[in-house]
Amino acid sequence: MTPASSLKKILITGAGGFIGGFLVAEALKRGYETWAAVRSTTSREFLTDQRIHFLELDFSDDDKLAAALQDHIGTHGKWDYVVHNLGLTKATNYLDFERVNCGYMQALVEHLRRLDAVPQTFLLMSSLSVMGPGDEVSYRPFVATDVPSPNTRYGTSKLKAETYLQTLPQFPYTIFRCTGVYGPHERDYYLMMKSIKYGFDFTVGFKKQLLTFIYVKDLASAVMDALAVGPLRRAYFISEKRSYTQADFRAIVCRQLHRRWALPVVCPIAVVKLVCKVAEWWGKVTMKPSTLNGDKFNILRQRNWDCDTTDATRDFGFNPQYSLEQGVQEAVAWYKEAGWL
Repeated sequence: MTPASSLKKILITGAGGFIGGFLVAEALKRGYETWAAVRSTTSREFLTDQRIHFLELDFSDDDKLAAALQDHIGTHGKWDYVVHNLGLTKATNYLDFERVNCGYMQALVEHLRRLDAVPQTFLLMSSLSVMGPGDEVSYRPFVATDVPSPNTRYGTSKLKAETYLQTLPQFPYTIFRCTGVYGPHERDYYLMMKSIKYGFDFTVGFKKQLLTFIYVKDLASAVMDALAVGPLRRAYFISEKRSYTQADFRAIVCRQLHRRWALPVVCPIAVVKLVCKVAEWWGKVTMKPSTLNGDKFNILRQRNWDCDTTDATRDFGFNPQYSLEQGVQEAVAWYKEAGWL
């Protein structure tokens, strides 16, 4: 058995979230001494493995964050790897996107540098949303040489975080620009599946749309593969190596739910825009972030999410094992067992 002192140590922020739980599970599977960064209020429903080491980090209070990091590193030493998975996808105040998605990451990096605790590799979980609208005429996939041009505040905040890392001399970073991530525990795609279960599939706009997906277990595996290679100092698109239409997605979900069909309900772009504006206003009134908002409207109306993952395959052997059919099958089985579907 490997002595604990010789294990590679990894810190995963945002460990209590959907993706975070799978990152923790994959790190344990790889034999790492795994530290899950959580808040005191974070649910640990999917973090039950007794091998997990928990570290409470309050990113909203920089003094507390600095003290917690200094105390941990002074006692246990630095981490070999850090995966910064903490992020905000919806907010009532758009300034929160920059505060959380960029500011929190920057604070973590600065404290690690100050404490002489820079890891071998720091991996940032970013988003395909940093690219903005793609080619919606010929539907050419995004490629590595394309210049990011985000049209959402969320995408802009992620790009600012990427840019900060890229401007640090010799800092050992790798960036993942993930497409739509789905799987057990996830709630947005779950709501789409639930709608299909009841016979309706709501889509946005009449123009052709190409969607891309990555199953959460494939994403977690890719993260660990990239860490093992070392700092690559560049950004990578992370997606299954093909695109789908909404009709493809609907057909796959129908098969897994043993439905013969579901009625596609096409919502005109103008109607979706109005609904998003009203939902955003209501979210501000109630102080509860709405899934539908101005940012989400720009994401929903985007027609081309296809991307080229060739560089990821070349540099760290990225090779997703789950097709959308296989991933949905596994996710649906979990939702049914959990009583969600």
